[in-house]
Amino acid sequence: MAWQTLREQGALAIDTSVQARSNDRVIATGILVNILNPKLSIFFLAFLPQFIAANEAHPLARMLELSGAFMAMTLVVFVLYGLFAASVRDRVISKPKVMSWLRRGFAGGFAVLGAKLAFAER
Repeated sequence: MAWQTLREQGALAIDTSVQARSNDRVIATGILVNILNPKLSIFFLAFLPQFIAANEAHPLARMLELSGAFMAMTLVVFVLYGLFAASVRDRVISKPKVMSWLRRGFAGGFAVLGAKLAFAER
């Protein structure tokens, strides 16, 4: 993969003919991905209960409160990531020199991962 990536000529090809999706579909996909992600469930079940007192009158309400705070903070972070990525995208893909360096970086990463895999003990 490293050799093939390095051998390619020109900048990386970016497919700009992406089908537009409705906001509802994007939101539904995001919700499904997060609900079906086992890491998130494990986090809520393993990490958050330690912040609920043993004598809490309404532990479920407290758990929902902590979960809501976590989800709100996560939403803010992901929105910031998305805005940053959208602002940088056009600047990066419009410059062939930057894309060429990205291709070299990907090739180097593939080579390092391949070497690590080759020398890993079984």
